[in-house]
Amino acid sequence: MSWSKPTGIFDRDVEWSELSRFVADDRAGATLGVVSGRRRQGKTLLLYELARVTDGFYFGATEATGTESLRRLGEAIGRYTEAPGPVHLPDWAAAVDALLALGRDRPVTVAIDEFPYLVGAVRDLPSVIQHALTPGRPERTQSRTRLLLCGSAMSFMGGLLAGSAPLRGRAGLELPVQPLNYRAAAQFWGLSDPTLAVQVFAIVGGTPAYRREYVQDDAPTGPADFDDWVVRAVLNPARPLFREARYLLAEDPDLRDTSLYHSVLAAVAEGNATRGGIAGYIGRKSTDLQHPLTVLEDAGLLVREPDPLRSGRSRYRIAEPLVTFYQAVMRPAWTALEQRRGADVWRRSQRRYLSAVLGPSFEEMVRQWTLLFADPESVGGVVAEATAATLTDPATRTSHELDLVAFGEPPLGDGPRPLLAIGEAKWGRLIGRAELERLERVRNVLRGRPGIDAAGTRLLLASAEGFTDDLRATAANRGDLVLVDPRRLYEGD
Repeated sequence: MSWSKPTGIFDRDVEWSELSRFVADDRAGATLGVVSGRRRQGKTLLLYELARVTDGFYFGATEATGTESLRRLGEAIGRYTEAPGPVHLPDWAAAVDALLALGRDRPVTVAIDEFPYLVGAVRDLPSVIQHALTPGRPERTQSRTRLLLCGSAMSFMGGLLAGSAPLRGRAGLELPVQPLNYRAAAQFWGLSDPTLAVQVFAIVGGTPAYRREYVQDDAPTGPADFDDWVVRAVLNPARPLFREARYLLAEDPDLRDTSLYHSVLAAVAEGNATRGGIAGYIGRKSTDLQHPLTVLEDAGLLVREPDPLRSGRSRYRIAEPLVTFYQAVMRPAWTALEQRRGADVWRRSQRRYLSAVLGPSFEEMVRQWTLLFADPESVGGVVAEATAATLTDPATRTSHELDLVAFGEPPLGDGPRPLLAIGEAKWGRLIGRAELERLERVRNVLRGRPGIDAAGTRLLLASAEGFTDDLRATAANRGDLVLVDPRRLYEGD
């Protein structure tokens, strides 16, 4: 059995399909699923609607004591079962068994939202659930409850099924709810102009709530309205979006030393992508950054990407565009912004916005294009990994920064990995033959690297400003040259 996705849920076809399949399982025995994702991604809406259309049970936990939460849960079960009053739950073991009992006669969706709030008050709750789901236990075998635990505390949810955690091995579904990709985000915001869509995505990314609740459906009406929209919707102290980036750090219980974490994020926003660069920016030893970097990764705010061309080296990037915008544009001018001088701040911040926010975001969108949307015929095959990299030329002892290296699937055995494409992406610069010749030189160096098959590597150049006539003419006659502009990012393959 499957259920049509409610019209109020935008996109999320994959997530709805996975959830529907999980709760429709008609086999005997209660099962467990875990749903996670940063706040504002629509997890609550997914679970609430899933429970509604399947005639299931939804319970949203709050910050409360274990006793109060137990009482609220008993009241909710009483309403759901149409009991004459609240169901008395003497302890959490009895509460979990009561949830399993809801699925005695049929598969029943049981969604527990904001699960970390419950565990904050009842530390042993994961162990209680582990025991309740013990194989062979009658309360489990005679139930078809499909128990879904959901939470936004990424570090906590990431550890729920990891290592020696009590629930490891118990879950039949582990579903992350990610932000919308840049194409879906443009559709969600109602943006048809590709250049405008890139500019908006560089600030608010793909978090659905930022359009609905946080700016009250205020979207730019066109390219000419973009600057005014930034001032009235993002840099306006009266809008919830104004303080959102600060709250993202304050909400995660593992982010205790917020000043240090803000400094780390500021370093990355300023273009310091390596651990050494971050350490130099904030005045700490590189060895002192292991913990804060790991915590920010676990919280879903930083992404660490190994450099495929430099063994043992990694680059960091901020996962949430709004955090990058806050660190680069808002944080340095916070006092002026609180004094409602947003228009002045925005005028003074154009260079920082272009270099620290829009440029890096455009580069990442080009990488995502190769992964998600590019026709394999265009980039030489199916892309399995796309990232930035640094190439060292031993002959000239020079380093080359590459905005894109796109690898295909690793071959069977010990053969070299196919390097499908290398590329350069520049937002505000007309690209011509000089950039092409640079990539050609880099490709020649890569063709001598062991472990890499660069024989058929394509050269990709991306620009919002455009390309010279000479370069366009060259691309028309060369199968190894790919030109990408904002329109192709959103409409082409």
